[in-house]
Amino acid sequence: MKKWNVLWLMFLACTGQAQQIELSPRSKQSEKWAKTITESELKDHLYTYASDAFEGRETGTKGQKTAVEYLKAHYKSLQIAPAQANGDYEQDIELVLKKLPKGQLTINGQSMENGSGIMAYAAFEFSNTPVVYVGYGVNTPQHNDYQGVDVRGKIVLAKAGAPMLPALADGSTNDWAKQSEGLERKQKAAFEQGAVGFIYWDEAAFARLKRRFDYMKQNDSGRMSIKALESQASAMVYVDQAKALLLHPSIAESAEATDLGSVEARIKSEDLPIDSENVVAFIPGSEFPEQYVVISSHLDHVGVLADGSVNNGADDDGSGSVALLEIAEAFKLASDAGQGPRRSVVFLHVTGEEKGLLGSQYYTDVAPVFPLNKTIANLNIDMIGRIDPERKGDRNYVYLIGSDKLSTELHELSEAVNKKFMGIELDYTYNDENDPNRFYYRSDHYNFAKNNIPIIFYFNGTHEDYHKPSDTPDKINYDLLTNRARLVFHTAWEVANRDKAIAADKAQ
Repeated sequence: MKKWNVLWLMFLACTGQAQQIELSPRSKQSEKWAKTITESELKDHLYTYASDAFEGRETGTKGQKTAVEYLKAHYKSLQIAPAQANGDYEQDIELVLKKLPKGQLTINGQSMENGSGIMAYAAFEFSNTPVVYVGYGVNTPQHNDYQGVDVRGKIVLAKAGAPMLPALADGSTNDWAKQSEGLERKQKAAFEQGAVGFIYWDEAAFARLKRRFDYMKQNDSGRMSIKALESQASAMVYVDQAKALLLHPSIAESAEATDLGSVEARIKSEDLPIDSENVVAFIPGSEFPEQYVVISSHLDHVGVLADGSVNNGADDDGSGSVALLEIAEAFKLASDAGQGPRRSVVFLHVTGEEKGLLGSQYYTDVAPVFPLNKTIANLNIDMIGRIDPERKGDRNYVYLIGSDKLSTELHELSEAVNKKFMGIELDYTYNDENDPNRFYYRSDHYNFAKNNIPIIFYFNGTHEDYHKPSDTPDKINYDLLTNRARLVFHTAWEVANRDKAIAADKAQ
């Protein structure tokens, strides 16, 4: 009997079921400080932050800058230090509003207007520029579509998907086959090989992109982007099946690199410069000051409608913004009492999330305030004040997304912290890789995750007021907002105070 028990325990240990992760001795301290996150303070903040005076906080507008000033004033009042070496809380970002361009692309002697079988969202010009077909456009150690192919100074044509080869059975090309992240990687690969333009055929995505294109055309709106990254992404054209076949009649069945003649293009637009800002504060660590835990939320929303109605964005992401303020205050109170975090904790309010995760992308891809290789985790809060009408069960829940994708330890830690302190139902519905909503790729944590930094995304789901003027502070469930904010605090506290930094054991 004793022998059987030993063997059983060994089996459980091997399968990871022996016992839960142990929390740090300092975890006990967090309960006192978590209680300083209160419904009344969250409510006071949110009724101001999501008021008409902030004009919907659209990126680059007066309302967004009002939000920046509000956040800065709070950190100053708490004497939480600005993160940047120059002593500023504001991380200035140069953005570009690119109006929907007009013009023609000529392929094999046939001219087509932008928006008719082709779509370009940014201006560019080409004159007699060679086009090279590179199949899927995948470039990995296992499979390289650019092997022996010279694309320098040329335009690359690639198609959606990835090759199904035994050599790729380890899953290394999974991301290459996905819509948004696959396209991003393929673009990057093409430009790294010296290409000057990128034509992409993705029949499944074209209809969705066309709807967006037609909306922008009808409303004379534009696409916002980061100026510093624009040169890498400007020469991008989507084509439908007819135009893809015009370029390469056997594109559907062939993945072999092929020279395809040349392209003429005159796609012009009027660009408008936009200035915006992230807000970054931090509390330095007492023992590991050069290791960083980043807690983030987006400060922006979608602004004012044509009829003057204000999209207040109380849940999206006023709830995350004020939760972050309260979490920062809890850490500061602990620090003032001699219980500051062992690792540095960064409070990051990003702009431009509604425009394409621009503020977080600027932080990770252009100008990290703190080194990414020293950033051990990102806890991202985007909408935690409401209840998803589609959800069944206990109202005291929160969706968790991404906790297990890069770090087994972070996921187990998150579960253990919640079990010990909060008892919230952690719902992983949207953590499914096949989730059609693709929420994992739609908030600011993703820019950290793509850099192999373990993340958790806290989210209550969408509701009938999502991106509408009716998303107002009176509809927030402040008890749930409080509990969810405390959960994030407890989790950040544990990550910041463990003896060893959490491991990104699933990083690629």
